[in-house]
Amino acid sequence: MTKHLREAPWDRRNFGMDTYEVLSPEEEALQETDETPGHFTLKVDPMVNKKPILEHGFYYADTLITPVCKAYQLRTFSNEQVGITREGSFAIIASISAGAFKVGRYHRDFNVKEETAEQRYINWLRDLYEAGKVMFLTYEGEIVAYYAYQDNQILLIGMDEKVRGKGLAKPLVSKACEVLFSYGHEELETSVSAINFPSMQMFYSLGFKMKRAVDVYHKWNIKMPDGV
Repeated sequence: MTKHLREAPWDRRNFGMDTYEVLSPEEEALQETDETPGHFTLKVDPMVNKKPILEHGFYYADTLITPVCKAYQLRTFSNEQVGITREGSFAIIASISAGAFKVGRYHRDFNVKEETAEQRYINWLRDLYEAGKVMFLTYEGEIVAYYAYQDNQILLIGMDEKVRGKGLAKPLVSKACEVLFSYGHEELETSVSAINFPSMQMFYSLGFKMKRAVDVYHKWNIKMPDGV
């Protein structure tokens, strides 16, 4: 692989084609995507000139915000009925995840079928579950949410639809953040779509600060009349 493209095997599994991350918005890198079949993801600073990117067949998919929080900044919300456990099945969290990621960039990509976008998140969640990187969050003794992570990065959070809107997100997530900080991390970070206002507001209320943003572009250099 060249210095401009990095293979993305997690997406190859989902889309059934070669998939890549583009490491630079420079012309040489963009030209290489014209010569290579497959799917490409390019993340760039919002201030980068987008004209060359668009001219090479990329299109806007999302803007991702990175909230970060140091241990002393974390605000916790107590609830005696909230708990946390490592004991839980993948079936439970897969059920919780159904329809939970509709604001994600692949759900909003007109070239991706809804079932493909759903499966992408389920596959990602399964990988984290099998790696032991999932905390199960409980309310009144029942698993109602999960918190998936890698090192100091919060990757996926899902909450059962029946408890949404009941003020449980803050105590559930802050409890999991406390556990992650207890592993010795000085800072936690996550990534949130700019249109996911509920998640942005929740992380802000927990003491996270918005650190940076990237614009995300997709490109499909392959024939797919009906999408993937």
